[in-house]
Amino acid sequence: MPKLSKGTVAFIVVFLVIIIDQASKIWVKTNMFYGESIEIASWFKICFVENPGMAFGLEIGGKLFLTLFRIIAVIFISYYLFLLVKKGYKNGFIACIALILAGAFGNIIDCVFYGEIFSASTPSHIASFVSIGEGYGDWMHGRVVDMLYFPLFNGTYPSWFPVVGGDQFIFFSPIFNIADSAISVGIVLLLIFYRNTLSESMQTQKPDEKK
Repeated sequence: MPKLSKGTVAFIVVFLVIIIDQASKIWVKTNMFYGESIEIASWFKICFVENPGMAFGLEIGGKLFLTLFRIIAVIFISYYLFLLVKKGYKNGFIACIALILAGAFGNIIDCVFYGEIFSASTPSHIASFVSIGEGYGDWMHGRVVDMLYFPLFNGTYPSWFPVVGGDQFIFFSPIFNIADSAISVGIVLLLIFYRNTLSESMQTQKPDEKK
């Protein structure tokens, strides 16, 4: 079997993540009520929510700012990935950056297009595709679809714990999507296996010194 080129590796990772991410979001969006939850296991649920912010529901700045920030980030990451491929970095390192790029791009699709092509999702109405201009929002103002929920265990903070003592908690409470997962996995793998390579890639060296 012929060895895949570095550019092909990057393309396959980005393509597969985006396809799986968008397929899962569209299925949830067009088959579930907003807030509906499907229990797969006691520690894993498909729970449909939407968020206007960053990964894992974080909200920073206005919606348009967040969308533009994502687009600019994807442009920079795309160029960085192009340079890595051109300079012959290892496939594992390229795959990590490709995961981050694919995750960022996957959420951009929601932000840019979903407001225009989907009707609103509510607890009493399942969204559907609509003609452009008849959706729940404008271009660049779509909401990101999240659905992966892992409430691994419930507990109660000790009574002596400051502020939240005696309150119940759920670990792990964020609801996220495939794109968020790709970004997180890419970053974790970079930190574990490619910290030095990442640092070197930011420096100006000859291509054959970086392999």
